[in-house]
Amino acid sequence: MDVLENLTKEQLVDYVRIMAKNMSALDGVWFQSLERKKGMDDAMWHDCDVWQRFTQAEARRIKKFLKLPEYPGLEGLSQALNFHFNSLLNHTETTINGNKLIYRIVDCHVQNARSRKGMLYHPCLAAGFMEYKYFASTIDSRINCEVISCFPEVKDPTCACAWEFTLKEDV
Repeated sequence: MDVLENLTKEQLVDYVRIMAKNMSALDGVWFQSLERKKGMDDAMWHDCDVWQRFTQAEARRIKKFLKLPEYPGLEGLSQALNFHFNSLLNHTETTINGNKLIYRIVDCHVQNARSRKGMLYHPCLAAGFMEYKYFASTIDSRINCEVISCFPEVKDPTCACAWEFTLKEDV
């Protein structure tokens, strides 16, 4: 018998949030281990590599789960971002205006945890770019990603990070 089938809706929602926190903890633990052993530069290289590959797999699964078409556009990306594990973990905002989607992480679990531990903020711009670029392009190959603001290049102090997705006209 599948234990998940016996859970209530509320228990399933709680469990999904727990799993999102567990994913973030796993990411943080391996990163900090590598950071201590090899330094920030090596840890960031691996972080970028991991996020590129992980988010492609995650996006494919979410796209299939949501039954999105091959080219779902920004609306499809918006739907998929709602199921991205970081969206389940953090307070996020998404707005679409024409051929642009803005995605903001207003409150970041990772940066909050590092701050509580007296650690410097994670310089997540490079890894975040890989994460969101490859997530978006896996959902729809016509979508391009650019950073608006992300540590250490904070241009918008009202959020932890912000990303702009543009739907390219016919490819």
